[in-house]
Amino acid sequence: MTSPPTSQKPWEHAKSSGSEADPLAARFVSSLDVDRRLAPYDIRGSRAHAAMLLDVGLIEAQDLADIEGGLDEIEQEIAEQGEAWPGWRIELEDVHMCIEAALIEKTGDAGRKLHTGRSRNDQVATDLVMWVRDAATELSGLLKALECAYIGLAERSATVVMPAYTHLQRAQPIVAGSEALAWCCMFESDRWYLDKCVLNLFASPLGSGAIAGSSLPLDPRQTAKALGFSEPPWNSIAYTATRDSALDFVYGCTTIAMHLSRWAEQWIIYASEEFGFIAIDDAFTTGSSMMPQKRNPDMLELLRGKSSIPYGALVGLLTMCKGLTVGYNRDLQEDKRHVFGAFDCVKDCLMMAERIVRTADFREERIAERLHRGYLDATSLAEYLVTRGVPFRTSHQVVGRLVRKSEQLGRHELSKLSLAEMREASDAIERDVYDWLGAANVVQRYQTAGNSGATGFREQLADWKQRLGIS
Repeated sequence: MTSPPTSQKPWEHAKSSGSEADPLAARFVSSLDVDRRLAPYDIRGSRAHAAMLLDVGLIEAQDLADIEGGLDEIEQEIAEQGEAWPGWRIELEDVHMCIEAALIEKTGDAGRKLHTGRSRNDQVATDLVMWVRDAATELSGLLKALECAYIGLAERSATVVMPAYTHLQRAQPIVAGSEALAWCCMFESDRWYLDKCVLNLFASPLGSGAIAGSSLPLDPRQTAKALGFSEPPWNSIAYTATRDSALDFVYGCTTIAMHLSRWAEQWIIYASEEFGFIAIDDAFTTGSSMMPQKRNPDMLELLRGKSSIPYGALVGLLTMCKGLTVGYNRDLQEDKRHVFGAFDCVKDCLMMAERIVRTADFREERIAERLHRGYLDATSLAEYLVTRGVPFRTSHQVVGRLVRKSEQLGRHELSKLSLAEMREASDAIERDVYDWLGAANVVQRYQTAGNSGATGFREQLADWKQRLGIS
């Protein structure tokens, strides 16, 4: 005769009672409010584990049939009922034990055999890695959609000449579409990083057990292959407790958020009346509760503000991991709050950004009104002098004097200086200098690789369209 269990929790029978005896303790140790979204991965891992148990002779064919049938029913119930599924029982603490308990209710001993050779430690590590793999792939797809939106904006802006800024001061003229392509470059680097994260997830933690593996004849290579991994765990100690894949993923989320925040800040400035460079669809602005005329770029401001969420998640996850010994510690239960929070935030932000970009346009007429201000062609004039044999440092000084003269004369444009006035600064200047002046002329003259003028824009646009499969 076996003695009755002392706890409702099948892993606490060595104790006089379980944490369910205290309502706060039961809630404190539970992660169900967060980890329920791992249910599809937990079920998938359980199917692979059960199939392996059959192949190594640890369960019978009928056991496998019962387990698979029960998991099918549970998966359907969760899909239909979601949070209302009665199997979510707080005293069972997490998604893994809730699914196992429901399976045992449906299948009896067959369900009790499923945990053979397995621990919640390698179980949750496997579930999380599979989730990260899918989440990274999903964000990569959203990044591509955002890049396609920028390509559309670039094509709509092919003839718009605008100032580029350094230190938020006017610097040189560019084709506006080139700035759209600059954002593509940043988000493409994010996409490469996420794709690399997926490639790095080649080893399955399943089979590591609690920390040391198992004395049973398990076949982790089989489960790894079934779950889309190329290798079993390299080291059972490391693979039950590492969260490096989660850290890599959340870092990827923070760089996406950082790039989104930089872009949002740029467009918040561009949308101001003082600049007026960009027109944002009314759907992505809000009014004021007091000022009837306002169209505030609140969606962009929220994109900028929400960058704090993945930043906080990364710092939180790093802090959580920094003091842990090499094996599993319960602190790791809290990892999913950070990982899922970062993902949810960045996913929403990418979808919002894509909508804003698709419906936005540069305001060509407004940009053109002041395009002549700021001496955007000063560098072009210095380079003209270089072609006339003047050392660059000397030409830089010459142009600086001409800018000062233009300001003193109240002309504010180098092209409004007469040839004689220019030659007072350098006798290397000839009448053809005027072909180098003016923003429209300058953007036609850029010729270096990756330039932001007419030639560079056309080449980059064609390259991006080919890369993203846009016809």
